[in-house]
Amino acid sequence: MKQILQHMGNGETSIIEAPEPQNKAGHLVIESSVSLISVGTERMLVDFGKASLIDKARQQPDKVKMVLDKIQTDGVFTTLDAVKSKLAQPLPLGYCHVGNVKSVGDNISNFAIGDRVVSNGPHADVVRVAKHLSAKIPDNVDDESAAFTVLASIGLQGIRLVKPTLGEHIVVIGAGLIGLLTIQLLMANGCRVLAVDFDNEKLALAQQFGAEICNPSAGEDPVTAGLAFSRQQGVDAVIITASTSSSDPVSQAANMSRKRGRIVLVGVTGLTLNRSEFYEKELSFQVSCSYGPGRYDDNYESQGQDYPIGFVRWTEQRNFTAILDMMSLGKLNVKPLISHRYLFDKALDAYQELSENKSALGILLTYPTVENSPPITHLTLNSPSATKSSVTMGFIGAGNYASRVLIPAFKAADACLHSLATSTGINSVIHGKNNGFLQATTDTDAMLNDETINTVAIVTQHNSHAGFINKALANNKHVFVEKPLAINQSQHDSVISQYKKSEKQLLMVGFNRRFAPQIVKMKQLLSGISAPKSFIITVNAGVIPANHWTQNPEVGGGRILGEACHFIDLMRHLASSKIVSIQAHKMGNDTAVSVCDDKVAIILGFEDGSFGTIHYLANGSASFPKERIEVFVEGKVLQLDNFRKLTGYGFKGFKKMHLWQQDKGQKACAKAFVDAIENGKPSPIPADELFEVSQATLDVVHLLENKNK
Repeated sequence: MKQILQHMGNGETSIIEAPEPQNKAGHLVIESSVSLISVGTERMLVDFGKASLIDKARQQPDKVKMVLDKIQTDGVFTTLDAVKSKLAQPLPLGYCHVGNVKSVGDNISNFAIGDRVVSNGPHADVVRVAKHLSAKIPDNVDDESAAFTVLASIGLQGIRLVKPTLGEHIVVIGAGLIGLLTIQLLMANGCRVLAVDFDNEKLALAQQFGAEICNPSAGEDPVTAGLAFSRQQGVDAVIITASTSSSDPVSQAANMSRKRGRIVLVGVTGLTLNRSEFYEKELSFQVSCSYGPGRYDDNYESQGQDYPIGFVRWTEQRNFTAILDMMSLGKLNVKPLISHRYLFDKALDAYQELSENKSALGILLTYPTVENSPPITHLTLNSPSATKSSVTMGFIGAGNYASRVLIPAFKAADACLHSLATSTGINSVIHGKNNGFLQATTDTDAMLNDETINTVAIVTQHNSHAGFINKALANNKHVFVEKPLAINQSQHDSVISQYKKSEKQLLMVGFNRRFAPQIVKMKQLLSGISAPKSFIITVNAGVIPANHWTQNPEVGGGRILGEACHFIDLMRHLASSKIVSIQAHKMGNDTAVSVCDDKVAIILGFEDGSFGTIHYLANGSASFPKERIEVFVEGKVLQLDNFRKLTGYGFKGFKKMHLWQQDKGQKACAKAFVDAIENGKPSPIPADELFEVSQATLDVVHLLENKNK
């Protein structure tokens, strides 16, 4: 498989070869025939990638504030590492795709192998797309025309928000691809249309489709033109499809509108609004969201839960179908919009054209036809390098944490990095090459069966952890799994059962904070004290949206299982005593709070009389430090602020241990695990403690579920 990526750090556009994506339930794997470059969106991404750091910062002031907050809490070096890592993540380009279904995932009944479909897949010769982001193409619509479907759906959604009626006067500001498609759809709806743009060639196309035109670069005033067009009554609606930092289009739209006119923003403009322009006419203003209802809803797009047609008539998939129907009926003609065609192998020339030719419209990429091609699931990345390590690793997952933190940590521990497996293939190539992996793959089962590999790291969505652990242990692999161990009791019990059958293999959960240098120091200072201890751990966790996968009980398990387990383990480690009692309380239900389960107090009691409270709170300020650990014992206090500043009170010979750079122990955790395997030692965290912490976390979640019922 080959795919086009845009590097946001250095601005390079490249074609990457990767293993073919692995299909999954509710998805289609599609062999590509044509894709369309979205000149507005993709030019913006390419230009942003090529911009200097200062220009990038100017374009994203909200991100700059986040960086400044992170510097205050985490320090300069940690923040710089995070920013560099983010900019080093290439983005896939493209979302207007046509091809033939190669394989159909489970839980799909309305698609079959061989179907010709449109999708929002990227520019790649093979793509994997969710079923609700795909639609069948009518027989009389050719592939090149169908490639405009997703882009036209963006314009259609803007029209649906405007709710035009027969004979209304509608202005479209911006006659680019989306604007010209919108014009045709409005004309088909029985509206009169005025197109406003600075490009005569685009206006000529708008005129060809039946619109009247206005060119401000020729000295024509859009407001005057709009009023004349509407016979001095004011236009009924304005759809803004332009892309500009100026607020002029919004102001012009307001001034040319009739009383109670409608303005919908589909493109990108400045949004400095003049209240009087809107107040006096009682104008409505709305921003359109992409292809329509369902967009960015994980339940709809990824989980395949459709909206009932009786309540939501037009979803994004139904918009795709409506556009294809318009093409089939001859009401939408995209042929005049095709300005360039390139073979996919020459795609970089197409992006050169995109950057240099501001008049370019429909740039199509065509893909070679491959009959019954077998999937390529493995790709060699690097030649073997000399290593003395007996730890040969396969990684499952290469998301943000894995690629930015965990893989580099195991590389620094001198493990032999053999195979990197991801379901889409692209991340396995990008991060595999950068970190010296020998192979990228999308065939996880083959990797788990590979006898060359003796150790597996699992860094995937939480609901998959237990299954991968069990498969790896059954295949005689040592296992390092990012927390949590399991997200329900059944998974937890299955892991214990499999581990008992495979006790020669090491099992480790990524509880890295145990290994942070300042925690190691705290453990040393506390080791000679037998008196019970009191702990206060405060976690300023930050907000994660309610629809994020980590909040989904079936996928992420919620934030207590997914993250608070870190601190249950940390307290267990510092107490050096078994957990014997658990209490938990969450924020009460309130209409102002969408998620209550991430604002929690957990009280743990230990066998030696120690106790502690974990305040896990997602309702704090980002400018406040994320983590604080305090220990009170025998007239002494230890306080650790955000893994940078450790202060001792009352300890003879110890006052402070401050670090220039935050260190949460990820590298030391990986090294301890690798060293244990190489030297035939037990796991750095005893299995019984891992299971104890996992069970305690499940018990906390159970207690919280029964609160406020």
